[in-house]
Amino acid sequence: MDLYDLGTIKRILAAHGFTFSKALGQNFLINPDVCPNMAEQLNADRDTAVIEIGPGIGVLTKELCKRAGKVLAVELDKRLLPVLAETLAEFDNLEIINADVMKLDLNRLIEEKFSGFRSVKVCANLPYYITSPVIMNLLESRLNIDEIVVMVQKEAGERLCAQVGTRNAGAVTAAVNYYADSEILFNVGRECFMPSPKVDSVVIRLKIRKESKYTVCDEKLFFTVIKCAFSRRRKTALNSISGTMGVDKNVLTNIFDELEIDRNIRAENLTMDDFVRITEKLSEV
Repeated sequence: MDLYDLGTIKRILAAHGFTFSKALGQNFLINPDVCPNMAEQLNADRDTAVIEIGPGIGVLTKELCKRAGKVLAVELDKRLLPVLAETLAEFDNLEIINADVMKLDLNRLIEEKFSGFRSVKVCANLPYYITSPVIMNLLESRLNIDEIVVMVQKEAGERLCAQVGTRNAGAVTAAVNYYADSEILFNVGRECFMPSPKVDSVVIRLKIRKESKYTVCDEKLFFTVIKCAFSRRRKTALNSISGTMGVDKNVLTNIFDELEIDRNIRAENLTMDDFVRITEKLSEV
């Protein structure tokens, strides 16, 4: 079954009475090169288990099933379940769960479903509207996974993979950098989808670190500092942190001076080490 052929796709969807949902950000891949490339980048083998988020009609799922020992696909839209049952009927190493990935206990799921596998990875073509929440949920849950390979909106991918301390960096950049090493793998044009979105995409890889390269005294405070620093991007980091965290400006000014950090620096120019040092000093206040 050719899931890249428009006629085939339309016939299958029509047979199941399926229509696209803008609310769920549904854009299905029709370029025959993208999904095989994504699956290859995952470097999966029969000792690898894969969690796929949002399989759609099963184009990427099919490529993952060819390579991995087991694929667990999490699909929110129950209307797609009969579609997937038809398009992926040939695979016996696939399990489909109708659920919201944001509400699943993924640690428990991995423990129950993937016992005996050497490696667990995540792969997904993520809807644009939920990219950052899903990625941060995966990272903050501290799952026993090795890497995440996902397709996201190009602008979001560039921010997720930016170097902390550069103009493209944001709060999510620093958060991702805390947990993983990130890279952009390849670009995906808007013409590769049906219906075609208004923006281009990129496929990125997040290689999860087993041990953090940053020593943070108070992780919760650390992420609060980062979030507050970027909350008012047009202001200085000092004013933004002070104003949103409620820290006395004079106290924070003294901390910046002691750490030899420019009082007028913006959040996008702060390094991870800067955020670590600021957090340490604020924990003593």
